[in-house]
Amino acid sequence: MKLKVTINGVAYDVDVEVEEETPTLGVFHAGSFGSGAATPAPAMPAPQQGGGPKVGNKAIQAPLAGTVASVQVELGQMCKAGETLLVLEAMKMETAITAPSDGEIAAINVSKGDVVSGGQVLVELI
Repeated sequence: MKLKVTINGVAYDVDVEVEEETPTLGVFHAGSFGSGAATPAPAMPAPQQGGGPKVGNKAIQAPLAGTVASVQVELGQMCKAGETLLVLEAMKMETAITAPSDGEIAAINVSKGDVVSGGQVLVELI
């Protein structure tokens, strides 16, 4: 692919090679240091079929993997858009998970201390 790039007012014609296959990121689990043996990564939960929680406008998913630092709502509680529902901790940083809209807490799928993966449904609203 040919591109034209301008840097400090000077135009350059650049040839760019595009790879067909997009690399994917894997999971690395270090295990204990110095053991010399590789430890397999824990299996990711399989996507739920049929009767599991439906991922949609009312399902609040984890934006990243981490640990649930606190759950700040209760089942049946009414919440407002922007209200903090729970807090995730990852790499010593906290991320507030907020309600995308007004609603009632229909399900809380995690507890304080739970380890969650990115995309996992945390809370469901009705």
